[in-house]
Amino acid sequence: MPGTFITFEGIDGSGKSTQLRLLINYLRAHGCNALVTREPGGTALGLRLREALLDALEEVDPLTELLVFAADRAQHVRRTLLPALEGGAVVISDRYADATVAYQGAGRGFSPELISQIVQLATGGLKPDLTLLFDVSVAESIGRTKRRSTGKNASVKSGRDRLDIENAEFHARVRDAYLQIAAAEPERVKVIDSSGPVERTQERVKEVIIPFLRRRGHEINVE
Repeated sequence: MPGTFITFEGIDGSGKSTQLRLLINYLRAHGCNALVTREPGGTALGLRLREALLDALEEVDPLTELLVFAADRAQHVRRTLLPALEGGAVVISDRYADATVAYQGAGRGFSPELISQIVQLATGGLKPDLTLLFDVSVAESIGRTKRRSTGKNASVKSGRDRLDIENAEFHARVRDAYLQIAAAEPERVKVIDSSGPVERTQERVKEVIIPFLRRRGHEINVE
């Protein structure tokens, strides 16, 4: 049986990482031992690249940012994703190539043609079987990232990264790009309204993910 590749996308503060953690715990508790990974940082090399890329004090040229994200993805695809998928695993990644279209394409202003070429080179054509796009307003996104860096759980994430501190116009462009991707590929990309309570969002996530995995032959022991 071939593996299944699922990605979680959304602007910063959309709650995607929290939802991914909750889903993984649920799947593992019900007999589906999915592999969880992320971009950047899904390999040992990627972890080092992630630290440099997201350092809020490091001034990174936009082209450098684009190319380093691509290098991280190339390593991730070839060292983590493809071996796991070829082995029949369920793989769920916190961000993938759609993030480059949204952040470096719409956000930084690189042309769609260049972004497409870079994505194709890095991925070798590997696309997710399913993508969940967690959608919140830009105002809610900014409020959440501020609370995350100053609230009682601030120690979980050390301050705000370079993408967090971009202005509202940048995040609006990124959000619009994500929604355009969803509109263009409705079979692959499912939009999840994540503006409400975490528990309600998680129920919606399970409503999408569990039937999808079962249709692809993955066993989930839920009565």
